Amino acid sequence: MIKLRRTTSAVLAATFAATLAAALAAPLAHADSVASSASSAGSASSASISDSIGGSSNSSNRDRRVAAGDYKVIDVAQAPAKAETTRLTLRPVAGTAAQEFTLDVPNRALAARRVDAGAVVHVNERVYGYEFAYADTKQPFFLALQDDWYRELGSRQVTI
Repeated sequence: MIKLRRTTSAVLAATFAATLAAALAAPLAHADSVASSASSAGSASSASISDSIGGSSNSSNRDRRVAAGDYKVIDVAQAPAKAETTRLTLRPVAGTAAQEFTLDVPNRALAARRVDAGAVVHVNERVYGYEFAYADTKQPFFLALQDDWYRELGSRQVTI
């Protein structure tokens, strides 16, 4: 009976140690994969306002203010000096006081659905920046984040 108790205690201790080791290791591996996924997802569908919104040839480069509302895509082109990036030239739909501007969007953000010339894009102003969505479905495809918000999303190595 004493030998059986020692064997049972040893098995329980070994099981507990193995379970504890697995429990401690799993969150670290999971946290690493979650952080990696979030980082890559964020970079595919967002960028800072200063890197993505510019004035068109008809507007002041200093005035990067975008208003909420609908915009017609008047041109779609490769963004100059930006690999894997599409430049959309957006003109406000009649009746809004907003200005024409350009929007540089990573090609990965448009992988599920392209935006062609003549399409209408809906812009929502958010506390963190601007949300660009397909006007017909209101499905967002890109976020232009205030620069300080965008900096906060940067990947940082964490030592545990």
